[in-house]
Amino acid sequence: MSAVSSRVVRFHETGEPGDVLREERTEIPDPPSGTVRVRVLATGLNPADWELCRGFMPGTLPRGIGCDVAGVVDAIGADTDPGRGTGRDAVKVGDTVFGTADFAGQPSAGAADVAVLNGWAQVPDGLDPIRAATLPMVVQTAAWTLELMGLEPGHTLLVHGAGGMVGYAAVQLALRQGARVIATAGPTFAADLEGFGAHVTGYGEGMPERVRALTGGESVDLVLDAPRPSPGTLPDLIALAGGDPKRVVTISNHAEARELGARVNIDELRPGLTPLDVLLPEYASLAAEGAFRLPIAQSYPLSQWRDAMALSLSGHPHGKVVLLPALDGPTA
Repeated sequence: MSAVSSRVVRFHETGEPGDVLREERTEIPDPPSGTVRVRVLATGLNPADWELCRGFMPGTLPRGIGCDVAGVVDAIGADTDPGRGTGRDAVKVGDTVFGTADFAGQPSAGAADVAVLNGWAQVPDGLDPIRAATLPMVVQTAAWTLELMGLEPGHTLLVHGAGGMVGYAAVQLALRQGARVIATAGPTFAADLEGFGAHVTGYGEGMPERVRALTGGESVDLVLDAPRPSPGTLPDLIALAGGDPKRVVTISNHAEARELGARVNIDELRPGLTPLDVLLPEYASLAAEGAFRLPIAQSYPLSQWRDAMALSLSGHPHGKVVLLPALDGPTA
């Protein structure tokens, strides 16, 4: 094995993404123990990438963006258990895998031609690697948050912000777990959510009354607050949960939730939650069967990462935004 040269998109100081991110070239080292290195086929972007630029989860700089990756394995770290990443099958050079870039341990991440992964699974037959690259962070966030909430069959769950990708995924997961799901969403994905089996109503004025009409005036058992930060919405959600803030969990409105006594998912992450090497192959298999899906808003060559960033930061990308390095290939 040897280090390989790669285009990378990364930041050397924290700030607004458009100000601090730059495209440059660097050497991607041999993968450390417990990791694999891939030639990137696709990188799914997430709101968390922009928060990393702003200082979320601070660490050694420079640091890259693009936590979700699909690619072809070109090197396996020494002493790496070749079956560790899937829980089932050994990985080998040439395999197509998807998983999580080691953004904390490496000076670049998935927005690159080459990336090091610290969690991975085989891309199953029937699943396009581009779609596989949309799964890891969304599935992890939705699954772990519902697990922390204690969702059980028969519960009525309100997913506020089901037009965002975590909410969109959570609706599907909760329905699979036997919950009754009410979802707030705009018109873009309302038909999708209803097709999954959710009861859907719009955002905005009158939302609490519309939700109560769907419950027959009853409170919901649990609320997942899943949109991008939207200050001022949590009091209505707490009221819909019978006035109990502990039945409301947010993934985005952190400060307001803590002030009101509601729960913040990242405050409660703990050992013992379903591990990623179980979640990834399970939901990849479901996606390959058409039983789970995430919409893709638009794909871009790596060289157009600024356009991809602008769409993601717009607040309404209407699906996942994906970078495809092979579309324009490495530059000299």
